[in-house]
Amino acid sequence: MSDTRTSPDTADAERLSTAPEEAEAPVVGIGVLGWARWTWRQLTSMRVALILLFLLSLAAIPGSLIPQTSQNAFKVQQWQATHKGITPLYEKLQLFDVYSSVWFSAIYILLFLSLAGCIVPRTWQFVGVLRAEPPAAPRNLTRMPVYAAWHTDADAKAVNSAAYRLLKKRGFRSELAGGAVAAEKGYLREVGNLLFHFSLFALLAGFAWASLASGQGGKLVIEGQGYSNTTTQLDDFTGSAFYTTDDLDAFGFKLDGFTARYQAGGDQAGSAREFTAHIRYWVGDDATKLKSSTIQVNQPLEIGGSKVFLIGHGYAPVVTVRNAANEIVYRGPTPFLPQDSNLTSTGVVKVNDYGTDPKGNRTQLGFSGYFLPTAPESFEKTGPVSLFPGAADPMLVLTAYAGDLRSDNGLPQNVYQLDTKAMTQLQQDGTIARARLKVGQGWTLPDGYGSITFDGYQQWASFSVSHRPGNAVALTGAVCAILGLIGSLFVQRRRIWVRATPGPDGRTLVEVAGLARSESAKTAEELAELAVELQDDAPALDEADASADPSTSTDQDSKE
Repeated sequence: MSDTRTSPDTADAERLSTAPEEAEAPVVGIGVLGWARWTWRQLTSMRVALILLFLLSLAAIPGSLIPQTSQNAFKVQQWQATHKGITPLYEKLQLFDVYSSVWFSAIYILLFLSLAGCIVPRTWQFVGVLRAEPPAAPRNLTRMPVYAAWHTDADAKAVNSAAYRLLKKRGFRSELAGGAVAAEKGYLREVGNLLFHFSLFALLAGFAWASLASGQGGKLVIEGQGYSNTTTQLDDFTGSAFYTTDDLDAFGFKLDGFTARYQAGGDQAGSAREFTAHIRYWVGDDATKLKSSTIQVNQPLEIGGSKVFLIGHGYAPVVTVRNAANEIVYRGPTPFLPQDSNLTSTGVVKVNDYGTDPKGNRTQLGFSGYFLPTAPESFEKTGPVSLFPGAADPMLVLTAYAGDLRSDNGLPQNVYQLDTKAMTQLQQDGTIARARLKVGQGWTLPDGYGSITFDGYQQWASFSVSHRPGNAVALTGAVCAILGLIGSLFVQRRRIWVRATPGPDGRTLVEVAGLARSESAKTAEELAELAVELQDDAPALDEADASADPSTSTDQDSKE
């Protein structure tokens, strides 16, 4: 058996050793402050910033695919009515208000903090680099990626001074010290890098400002009518924390006419070629000081801090309704909403003040139907659809209801829908009463309810009144970010050193070397140009003269 005991010599050596006795180190936590520092370092790292930027782009996808309440509340209601099963889940996830949701705001704020934590130290570091002198020349310049050397009879100090002057002329930040010239150029690369980060920060700040101080309202205006930018005039309004109905700009306008032009033939027949709203507007409270202008698609009217955009167009049939006593109880245009590209439009006419029916009972009338700008000769194959968006052969198709419109109960109603729960559809010869009216034609309603006449049509335009103060900041940030990215990609930071040292034989050894902070062939080109320009002050000796002393050979090489 082998003896595993420690020998006396070994035991004595262990007792005489000065090494510290091994012991288990106590487990000490970094503490709350340590965890806070670690979290901040992780948050301000480039890796986390890129992850947050990627998450923000992913989080914006639902906002572009799912209707948003802030943009079109009516469309959200339609979507919810069509997808009733999944609507509760979407509401819990705040998918109808993505850009104001808790999870989107959290990503946004974290990215904001990450950029701020990245920009501040980098800026101070860059300021320190600008204040510091270029790095001194290394002892052994032959180790640089780009190097050249030659011998000359010129004085070493004169050569260094000439190199300093030439590098200054080329825009290098130069320093002449220790018998060598150190020069550096390409600081715009880091400037571009910082500009990109500052611009991205400004872009996020602009979007945040727009979210907190923006408002948007919609208004449908019929030809000949006007609009005043007040709460009571708006069809809908979406404000923000710092922009409410009390902050609306004081202005208004009148829609004098609307020009709509469509392509008449070819593969793109029916395509819109021109939408122009002809208006007269005023600023302030004086509606008598009118100025003429036009509003076109993507050419809004700017008034104060608001922009008026043209977003829609349609037709408003003009009808006259008479009761059983042949008294006019309703007359005027009623907007119908387009349902397709040919402006097949649906709408309702509500006659609240009809009076009494033939039996003496108080009643109301309602009409529901279609307006067809260019109606087909027959509905047998196509149904009630328009063949062209222009009003070439307009027709109004109606059905009639009698009863209670339920408009007096104080509850809000959709002006484009008819509540028929308390109404009866009129019948004629045992079928639903319908009428197809051309301009100038009338329809005598069954059961003695009077008549309705299709007098013509007017056009309407829908406008969006938008106040977004952060758009200019966001646009400026986007443009500056592109410029900063270009600078960081194409500007190359590089260093050049020139050292002229006198030799024991009276000749001067001139060494030039360059180092690029990134992959670039520009350093070698600039070094070659500098060497050529230095020939005027430090002409190279012939190879035969320089080869007399092998230790000072005119190695005129350039390696990369």
